[in-house]
Amino acid sequence: MLSQLPNSITSPSWWQLINWIADPIGFQHRYSQKYGDIFSMHLSGIGSYVIIGNPQAIQEIFNQDSKFDIGRGNELAKPLLGQNSLMLMDGDRHRRERKLLMPPFHGERLQAYAKQICLITNQITSQWQVGQPFVARSAMQKISLEVIVQIVFGLSEGKRYQQLKPLLTAWVDMTDSPLRSSMLFLSFLQKDWGTWTPWGRMKQRQRQVHDLLQAEIAQKRTKQDDRRGDVLSLMMAARDENGQAMSDEELTDELLTILFAGHETTATTLAWAFYQIHQHPDILEKLQQELDSLGDNHNPMEIAQLPYLTAVCQETLRMYPVIPVLFPRITKSSMKIAGYEFDAETTFMPSIYLVHYREDLYTNAEQFKPERFLERHYSAWEYLPFGGGSRRCLGYALAELEMKLVLATVLSKYKLALAEDKPVKVQRRGFTLAPVGGVRMVMTGKRSGN
Repeated sequence: MLSQLPNSITSPSWWQLINWIADPIGFQHRYSQKYGDIFSMHLSGIGSYVIIGNPQAIQEIFNQDSKFDIGRGNELAKPLLGQNSLMLMDGDRHRRERKLLMPPFHGERLQAYAKQICLITNQITSQWQVGQPFVARSAMQKISLEVIVQIVFGLSEGKRYQQLKPLLTAWVDMTDSPLRSSMLFLSFLQKDWGTWTPWGRMKQRQRQVHDLLQAEIAQKRTKQDDRRGDVLSLMMAARDENGQAMSDEELTDELLTILFAGHETTATTLAWAFYQIHQHPDILEKLQQELDSLGDNHNPMEIAQLPYLTAVCQETLRMYPVIPVLFPRITKSSMKIAGYEFDAETTFMPSIYLVHYREDLYTNAEQFKPERFLERHYSAWEYLPFGGGSRRCLGYALAELEMKLVLATVLSKYKLALAEDKPVKVQRRGFTLAPVGGVRMVMTGKRSGN
């Protein structure tokens, strides 16, 4: 019952919902100052949640992940991703699917993708003009979209490739502000009355994307080329212990999940990285020195090992978690966490934001200090940009690699500057968080030797 939950917010549930949609970071900041690092919120029409910003309590939760329903906690994402998304699964089905999806995102496969990421970055940034302002997030979105379409879907030319790109962008841009994001949270807005309603337009674009992906899967099934290294081909070739492959419906929904989880998030994180790096000339100089130390004939995977570049990416992910909280976890039976007794059907939401801004872990947490990651190692419940426990993001290694290679490729070649001398704020963008205005930048020149 709500009365048994710790430190319950007392304002009306409709008011909590509005504030949660409009400003999830300010919401958590405000109430954690009032109630501490474990408190309960009640969102009208959605449910009650226990927000947890205590690392030890999060460790307890991660260690007992099998005692929670996690897929069931992600029902809000179902209209976007379809019912066969890994995010919506629990138990044996989740374990089976995760095992099938794992190989393309790790090990030797990453080396093959690395060169492609550098090539894509060079192609897109070569169109930049000196003195011409651009929006970093939009530029990064072009790169991350191309990475998904080429590396994940295996498309680099042809009619389907040309149709898919603008459609995907239009689809994900439909929730580019808190107001437009509200349709993901308010079920009464989820009425498909044709293309004159936002939800109708969203569902229409979703169906078009779905049909194009379905056509691509059908074509790949007829070709059966074992040498293809794209993620979709590898997913289609994977078999579980019973020799079963993934169905077309499973494949399509997983592709939509990868698109949503990997496209928006990487572009946003890169925009924040460029913002912080160009606010701190000393950090930019250090980075460029480290990149220059590799010389010209280096392997892209050597870039991924650079300690300072890695620390810059880690600090960006710490300061700007792309989602404000982790996947909700619903207790299957009563349990004790952090000294509290919780009933069955209690929903926990570990907060990335609250943990990442704890002064006892990250001194001067409001400051961008990559060095903190060179000076100390953080545990999986102290630093969790990609989630944790049994639900850690499958594509985290590819996302980290993409971040490092894009930053390294751009900073080695171009001199950039921020186009505006004002702080950039965070705002909701669908289920994620993004910079207001997308970080406006300008290319001031090319680095010598380029």
